[in-house]
Amino acid sequence: MNNKKIVIAGGGIGGLTAALSLHNAGFDVSVYESTPEIKPLGVGINLLPHAVRVLTNLGLQEAMADVAVATRELIYFNKFGQKIWGEPRGMFAGYNWPQFSVHRGTFQMLLLQKVKDVIGADQVFTGHHLQFCENTSRGISAVFTDKRSDRQVTVEADALIGADGIHSVVRKQFYPVEGIPKFSGIILHRGTTIAKPFLSGSSMIMAGSRSKKFVAYPITKPDKDGNQLINWIADLQVGEEENIMVRDWNRRADKEKLLKQFQSWEFSWLNIPSLINNAEAVYEFPMSDRDPLPRWTFDRITLLGDAAHPMYPIGSNGASQAILDAECLTECLHRNDEIETALKEFEGIRLPATSNIVLQNRKMGPEEVMQIVEERAPDGFENLYDIISQDELDAVAARYKKIAGFEMEALNQKH
Repeated sequence: MNNKKIVIAGGGIGGLTAALSLHNAGFDVSVYESTPEIKPLGVGINLLPHAVRVLTNLGLQEAMADVAVATRELIYFNKFGQKIWGEPRGMFAGYNWPQFSVHRGTFQMLLLQKVKDVIGADQVFTGHHLQFCENTSRGISAVFTDKRSDRQVTVEADALIGADGIHSVVRKQFYPVEGIPKFSGIILHRGTTIAKPFLSGSSMIMAGSRSKKFVAYPITKPDKDGNQLINWIADLQVGEEENIMVRDWNRRADKEKLLKQFQSWEFSWLNIPSLINNAEAVYEFPMSDRDPLPRWTFDRITLLGDAAHPMYPIGSNGASQAILDAECLTECLHRNDEIETALKEFEGIRLPATSNIVLQNRKMGPEEVMQIVEERAPDGFENLYDIISQDELDAVAARYKKIAGFEMEALNQKH
């Protein structure tokens, strides 16, 4: 049994997955979360097969299958609803693991309950906001403010993992002049709508181009009336005067304004104006990321997930890469007796890999094919292959899978 004590700052998807993974490897783990209560917030996310493999090894696949939709296919369309490219996903494509579409909050609560069951509810400290952390001669020391009592709590451990998101306190401590996240010029509008299934009933679709795009996929199985909860995202490029620099999931958007932008996007296979109009609420936030860092690790303190590599939500990689971080971190700590050595090895593996994804996502990642078709055929097309070849389409998809680490042949060789 490993008696090294690891403190994780942040109770999001990356932090909770890391806690489970480290505990299973024998480490003494505690999670400190800033919010007073971890609630099922957010909307839908996708988890790629390489991340689901990690969750399966943590004993979570069966529970995930109960609350998520196994994504059957991903299809790209232009703004007229004409098909550009598509492929089966997850086990439907031949992977050993599914791709899951799920409500972020549902998944986070599943993780939280697993952590409480396996590690203990007394090892999850909510309402504890990290103020400062430092390396000491014996390990690390971290100072938290207990929001309930407004008193300061000092915690000592062998290592600290900063999994505290895009506005990470840990990251800011080591990069104090980095400033606010970088805004892409695109505002994401997000909502969920109860509606009849579209296409296969477990399809993920993307339509449009860089400046105006719509994404939709179901995140629940059909109910007794045959309806599903459909998660959707509408991207709109905006001018500098509309620049919103605070990444806030709870900012309400103007539904009528959004409807005007997508009023003609009524396809035979999906009525996008109806999805927008029937959403209970629509939220907006700026699509933002940060530049890749030269290093994450400072002796016995390192970064993980969005704290380390916040990226545009393209290619379904945000949560998936945080889950991969958790596995890699555990493996490095397990095979190295010296924590400093382990954390540097973790950085050496994951920093370049995730930096490549951050930069590729700025170029639209696999969605590049939509932009290519928009530029070559802005008024639509009669024959797709007059516009773009199958080889070019396949090359874009294959390149991104390699960069993001989910080439099927290589992944299926893992356990």
